[in-house]
Amino acid sequence: MDRLRNECEEDESVHEDFEFKLLKDIQNGCPVRSLSWSPMSSYKSYEQPDSVRIAAAGSDRRIKVLTTDLLQEVDAMVLEGHSDFINSLAYNPGNGDMLVSTGDDYTCRLWGNDGSQQACFQLSAPGMSVYIHEKEPGKVVVAQKNGLIKIFSLDLQHQISSCDCGISPLMAIDLCNSDEDIIGAVAGTEWMVFQLSRSSQPLEKRQAHTDGVQDIKWCKSNPNLLATSGRPGRQIKVFSTRHHQMPLNTSIKVSYGVSWHAQLPVLADISALHMKKNEAVGIV
Repeated sequence: MDRLRNECEEDESVHEDFEFKLLKDIQNGCPVRSLSWSPMSSYKSYEQPDSVRIAAAGSDRRIKVLTTDLLQEVDAMVLEGHSDFINSLAYNPGNGDMLVSTGDDYTCRLWGNDGSQQACFQLSAPGMSVYIHEKEPGKVVVAQKNGLIKIFSLDLQHQISSCDCGISPLMAIDLCNSDEDIIGAVAGTEWMVFQLSRSSQPLEKRQAHTDGVQDIKWCKSNPNLLATSGRPGRQIKVFSTRHHQMPLNTSIKVSYGVSWHAQLPVLADISALHMKKNEAVGIV
């Protein structure tokens, strides 16, 4: 983590050493509010041809499922049903056979790969984050802005349990990669950890950002590390659930989120410094 902290504090010139190849620009037609990458996608695979599928929620309150082989035209399937802004999208992480969405219209909706709406759960507040449980794909976890985390059963078609942050606004949740019974949440100025099968109250909570927390991401390679972003400014912090030392505390001039490497304790900042089009989906 020392290496991570040092690299984050380096001069902005480090961006010049970062190289990437733009595979395709996809014009969405309106600003994108949320994206989800389908696990049905493949790239440079010996077993099957290149195929990229991404779900994009636009400011027009519609979802576009964009599919391309990176060579020909893009196929776009439009999903309509939400009556207000869509805040979060997530594919079934196991096989991508289902897409779930939630937003400001107080609903959580499930969509099949054919574009049909499979279910619609009514919420008591705007939905901010949503996930399909990987090990138990019959469960959908939704974070409401009023501080409640609700778990719905696809088989029973109704809510089966809930957790209460005790404060609001609840901005985001994330499932621990190594144990999906553990959920991290950020609400108000704090982050907190829940164990779904044990209690509806948080197991742990700590102060994160004095002017409000925006997002939370569990480290994929270390279940004891989590990252948060929030205010004042655009702060990014890394916390350990085992001790109170903070491995990383930095501020970024322009930041819209964070993402962990799949196998290493390396954290990337999602920045708009080099964005030129806010209506495009870039595949790199």
